[in-house]
Amino acid sequence: MNQAEERELGSLRTKLIYGFGSVAYGVKDQGFTTLLMLFYNQVVGLPAAWVGSAILLALVFDTMADPIVGQISDNLRSRWGRRHPFMYAAAIPVAISYWFLWNPPAWSNEALFFYLLITAIVVRTFITMYEIPSAAMAAEMTTDYDQRTSFMAFRYFFGWQGGLVMGILSYLVFFKPDATHPAGQLNPAGYPIYALFAALMMVTAILVSSIGTHKFIPRFSVPPARSRSLGTVLREMVETWSNRSFASLAGSTLFSYVAQGVLFSLNIYFNTYLWHLSAVQIGLITLSLVAAPFLALAIATPASRRFDKKRATIGLFVVSLVFYCAPLTLYLLKLLPTYPTPFLIAVLIVLALLATTFSIACGTLGGSMMTDVVEDSAVRTGRRSEGLFFATVILVQKAVSGLGAFIAGMLLAFVGFPQNASPQTLDPAISYNLAFAYLPTIVVLFTMSILCLTFYRISREDHDENIRKLTGEMAEIQAGEPVASSVRMPAISVVAQSQAGE
Repeated sequence: MNQAEERELGSLRTKLIYGFGSVAYGVKDQGFTTLLMLFYNQVVGLPAAWVGSAILLALVFDTMADPIVGQISDNLRSRWGRRHPFMYAAAIPVAISYWFLWNPPAWSNEALFFYLLITAIVVRTFITMYEIPSAAMAAEMTTDYDQRTSFMAFRYFFGWQGGLVMGILSYLVFFKPDATHPAGQLNPAGYPIYALFAALMMVTAILVSSIGTHKFIPRFSVPPARSRSLGTVLREMVETWSNRSFASLAGSTLFSYVAQGVLFSLNIYFNTYLWHLSAVQIGLITLSLVAAPFLALAIATPASRRFDKKRATIGLFVVSLVFYCAPLTLYLLKLLPTYPTPFLIAVLIVLALLATTFSIACGTLGGSMMTDVVEDSAVRTGRRSEGLFFATVILVQKAVSGLGAFIAGMLLAFVGFPQNASPQTLDPAISYNLAFAYLPTIVVLFTMSILCLTFYRISREDHDENIRKLTGEMAEIQAGEPVASSVRMPAISVVAQSQAGE
């Protein structure tokens, strides 16, 4: 690759185009984590435990689909490369299935349970087909330790902005109160409009990013043509997963996304039934969060340079946890009112903005740490497994966020939260009990996530050494020299890479 091509690959324009695709995942994630439980429980009328169970069961399919997509995309040989065929194939189906998710028929509870289950499986499958190959490309965009953080920062930036924009439009535009539904988020009339706009955003983001990065396909790694038995595939997958730093990140992701699943599923309940906020007031809080991805974008890369990724991530994680817990802690200490005064709105805005900013920055560094695992694993196994690594992490994210929704449903059932409840008539003791059960749950889960990060072992110096080893091995192969036995060369096509650099 010449210097001009290298500059283009690391340019702001390329990062914007690459990151923009995450809007699709952000839109989907916002819907699944903040609205799906409320919609099917309080608007459609399914019991909360049924909704949580359907969301959790839908993820059983993901346990098979995600690693399969990751493994196939790592080894696919096509004129459109390893990743783009999946990305193009996902665009239209994910948009159509997402619209159907929010437009259920007037069936019995039993039939609606299976409708939710099936449509959730379809949506998750097609978002997997885009998100895993797209995320895996980050490790091929650049090998620079800090540039990778920059690429992931733009990815997280657009992912969060996609979800925030949909949240703002939902509460301020789509969810209109009426005489029957004074809380607009409980008005079923707004959800078909929300679903249509969300579907259009998803398909647009996927196609723009896929087409915009298409020209870089010749510069990416090409897997060798080889036949492998099922036993070999499974053995290689286990060998890849055994990387200690990867296990650390996967464990941290597991606990943090369970916590976030609980947090996001119940946050709208607290806003509606504890703080008694209207759709407009929730929309204003959501609107303030638009600043969070910008702040996180400014924090993540400098923090990586100053403190190293591991230490910076743990520090940001602790700070975000404090701010996430602050509102309900203040409520239980009777330091905040339970009705929407200007003071309450201001406090909720500030705390939500700070918690979200540090959470995004933390996630950005975590994603960047995962790209560094790719070379660490390649040195040890001789294979580049970006797709499998990111597939596993995304699988964990989706699976355990579904588990978080399930736990949220169980907490609602535990405190006796009724279906079709009115914010004006709900017993305040129920909201209090829910807050009291919720806080220790997410504190324990987030603390476990932080502890897992302490086992991550790849520093800046380790990453640079891995790059030197792999670069040296590539040079030896191209020169026809014997390869040192201590390093196993990644299984990529040398010919294809040399042609890409011409």
